[in-house]
Amino acid sequence: MKSTRERILQTLLHHPRSTINELAGEIGINPISVRHHLTNLQAEGLISAEEERHGVGRPRLVYSLTEDGMERFPTRYLRLTTRLLTQMKEQLPQPMVSDMFRQVATHLAAEHEEQLSGLSVEERLNVMKDLLGEEGFVVEWEKKGQDYLIHEITCPYLQVGHVHPEVCTVDQTLISKMLAVPANKIQCILSGAAHCTYIVNVPAEIN
Repeated sequence: MKSTRERILQTLLHHPRSTINELAGEIGINPISVRHHLTNLQAEGLISAEEERHGVGRPRLVYSLTEDGMERFPTRYLRLTTRLLTQMKEQLPQPMVSDMFRQVATHLAAEHEEQLSGLSVEERLNVMKDLLGEEGFVVEWEKKGQDYLIHEITCPYLQVGHVHPEVCTVDQTLISKMLAVPANKIQCILSGAAHCTYIVNVPAEIN
């Protein structure tokens, strides 16, 4: 038996831009209960609300799934991604494939170049942590002597990485670019470690 919130998400999957009354009618509960669940789902970032003109009078609110909300449903992104990478590696030289991954990370880091300007290394680490979090990573960092250790507790590329380890180039390059120093991997989940860890040595003048 699906919960009410699951039924709301399922309904919005098939009927985007639904009003509270439309959702209440589809699910079979009163609009007040729907409003309560929508408030919670919106706070979790799973749905969004938008005003829509509808005849004469005040605009009405319509609700749709966000990208995070869409991710709650089964997809075949992993299968498609793996097939595309396999095809790409069959047609392109290996150095070119690795370089493409590095370019993806370089362009992403460049979007935050202005935000990073003038920050200390630890401030940069926090910006990097937030950015990787937006990409689906759970990251923690710690200072150990003159070095910083960056632990990727979870990795959204893990399943793809088992088949195409080149994908690890993305986060490694991104970390290096955002901290302006090389990030060296000292353990990797693909090699049996609990998680991936990078180490960076930051010169005193950068700190």
